[in-house]
Amino acid sequence: MAKTTATVSCKTADRLSRLLGIYDENLNIITKELGVSAYTENADIKFTGEEADVGIAVKVTEKLLDIIASGESLDKTRVVYCIEMARDGSVDGIEKIMSGVIAVTSRGKQIKCKTVGQKKYVEAIKKNTVVFGVGPAGTGKTYLAVALAVASFKAHEVEKIILTRPAVEAGEKLGFLPGDLQTKVDPYLRPLYDALQEMFGLETYLKLIEKGAIEIAPLAYMRGRTLSNSFIILDEAQNTTKEQMKMFLTRMGEGSKMVITGDVTQIDLPDGKKSGLKHAISILKNIEGVETVMLTHKDVVRHALVMEIIKAYDKAAKAEEAKAPRSAAARRKD
Repeated sequence: MAKTTATVSCKTADRLSRLLGIYDENLNIITKELGVSAYTENADIKFTGEEADVGIAVKVTEKLLDIIASGESLDKTRVVYCIEMARDGSVDGIEKIMSGVIAVTSRGKQIKCKTVGQKKYVEAIKKNTVVFGVGPAGTGKTYLAVALAVASFKAHEVEKIILTRPAVEAGEKLGFLPGDLQTKVDPYLRPLYDALQEMFGLETYLKLIEKGAIEIAPLAYMRGRTLSNSFIILDEAQNTTKEQMKMFLTRMGEGSKMVITGDVTQIDLPDGKKSGLKHAISILKNIEGVETVMLTHKDVVRHALVMEIIKAYDKAAKAEEAKAPRSAAARRKD
């Protein structure tokens, strides 16, 4: 097939330098992923290759320049994400998705959406009373929920932030861990502590804990309570039973919002126990004020390698599913 060449102008040497990345890392990702060649001339980048591949390379480069113009920096994850979106034909407007500020950490870092899926998730939380955020590790499910909880608290929309997790043992028994109950469950809640401390700063965080404005506790502690005027986050919800999920959802009082996050591919419940997260999503999908947002490997914002690892596991799971007897496949859907 005939080769074609196209040029993208970066206009200035500074924009070109920011686009290329250290040792031309960003440009190398584009050429490797799309199978095109490229070289720079003044402030221009010239791509050569198959027409379709060059077209995608041009689109990706233009969108990366838009992201730079919006004040954002580039990294490998963002470059790969732009390529994925361009292949799907849905890269338009990506710079706007990455520009809105959700919250600001205690050190002044702005928290923003980095993917289309994250943007949809954040908008769902703002619009609905109960939101299920489902997806693999690294998609920002918990972190963004905590950021929105802090933003709501600072805006006086809620009086309290409540974060909880089921204390399910993944190969480790609580009874064998040293210390009292709080010491034993702390490892399960550590990611929630870390996110809140980053948002508020340690001193403010400790004061709010002392005042009771922030509560972090195992799911079992929610039983028998009514949680009003609160932003409530249930993390790792795939490890709830149907009974626990019902108990949790029915704790909600006036003026509260709930976000339930989990990864249905990482269920650590004992054999025979069905995930309360999967059950709740299936029976609540037509209720107004309840929305489920499904995040995928494309929304992973950790190291770009994490995206590839998740894709590999998904591929392996599908292969095993295809080989499994029909009855076993049916059981896994429960």
